[in-house]
Amino acid sequence: MHFDPRVQRALREAGLDADAVADASDRVAELVARDADRLRAFFDADGPYYSDMEMAHSAGAIQEHATADVDLFTHGSDLRGYLSLDGWGVPVEGGRILREDDSGDPVVVELSLGDTVNDRVRFAREREEL
Repeated sequence: MHFDPRVQRALREAGLDADAVADASDRVAELVARDADRLRAFFDADGPYYSDMEMAHSAGAIQEHATADVDLFTHGSDLRGYLSLDGWGVPVEGGRILREDDSGDPVVVELSLGDTVNDRVRFAREREEL
């Protein structure tokens, strides 16, 4: 079960039986795994990538990254992993698709980055998308 005890209780109080709560928990895990696959695919192509990451050595609002690679894993509702950018990296503590094109491919994604960055950062394949 991927819901904490309070969420489980709230779902039962809302009228869901134990099987429905378990089904909802399984669905959450499926959706997180699907997003992880789509985020991996977004970062599979060659660079450049653009981000709105604040960087100490840059005054620009948009950063260009020649390379980017993400290694993600999921467990229930958790999406975690590691992002490598231009020879350095940072832990990933969550992520989501923010915008898609007409064919459903991600155009703008957001990763919650851990230590050294500690922020949500948007990424796009085209500078104008940010």
